[in-house]
Amino acid sequence: MQQVTTLREDINLWTALSRRIADALELAQMQDESLRAELEDEVSQIQSTTSRLDFEAMLSGEHATGNAILSLYAGAGGVDSQDFVSMLLRMYLRWAERRGFGTSIIDQSSGEEAGIKSVTATVAGKFAYAYLRAERGVHRLVRISPFDAANRRHTSFVMVEALPEIDDVSEIIISPKDLQIDTFRAQGAGGQHMQKNDTAVRITHSPTKIVVQCQNQRSQAQNRDNAMKVLRARLYELQQLAREKELDDLRGDYVKAEWGSQIRSYVLHPYQMVKDHRTHHEIGNVQSVLDGDLDELMETYLRTNG
Repeated sequence: MQQVTTLREDINLWTALSRRIADALELAQMQDESLRAELEDEVSQIQSTTSRLDFEAMLSGEHATGNAILSLYAGAGGVDSQDFVSMLLRMYLRWAERRGFGTSIIDQSSGEEAGIKSVTATVAGKFAYAYLRAERGVHRLVRISPFDAANRRHTSFVMVEALPEIDDVSEIIISPKDLQIDTFRAQGAGGQHMQKNDTAVRITHSPTKIVVQCQNQRSQAQNRDNAMKVLRARLYELQQLAREKELDDLRGDYVKAEWGSQIRSYVLHPYQMVKDHRTHHEIGNVQSVLDGDLDELMETYLRTNG
């Protein structure tokens, strides 16, 4: 039924666009100067919609249209790296909000001094995974550190991992005997209920040694469901790697978040620029990117690697 609904929405969208084009052509044939401004505005909107649909039609791969599980991990750079995780999390949440995607943080480990050590969130929306897979890899930040009393320039790194959300449980078979499930008290904010009861869940998959944990929901059952969702996504990713048998396609968290491995740099000092090292695409307005204006960077990469 979900597939039927999605296909029906696609058909309705293209049908409506076709109708708008026909109406615009009819208006143009009337050659009425009083309608010129209205017609130009309509043509501009049609071109924008057509360009977006053309780009999304190009996106390929299994689960491309589905939801995503996004994880950020602090790398080299100490507290600056943990602060960079906070900055990137805000950036992706703002980007998702702009596109009307739903987001939910399902696990977060805060830094001792500032920032976030690691965080995992779900991003729900059409093509969420297709877009976010452009973000997989190491991100680098260069700036004057607010945590350095000497005001020196620091470089820090964060690993970004994007996985497809696997809704079909039968697609990834997980044997209960392969799971070690531990519960513990959630840490940080969340209320007395979370902190006084063992609501947090950690699941270890014995055959692959994959460990996932979730603690941001109030109930143990919700955290367990979210942890299983993340585990299925990571097992799916390993399954794809096994099929492809290409070591170069290893998941991001197998690459060290340090010098020489970054896919994108965010430079705040001595100049301001965001540069994607895969496409060599550069943007001078760093703050706009950090505020969630990511489509240009994502689409430039996906047009050649979609």
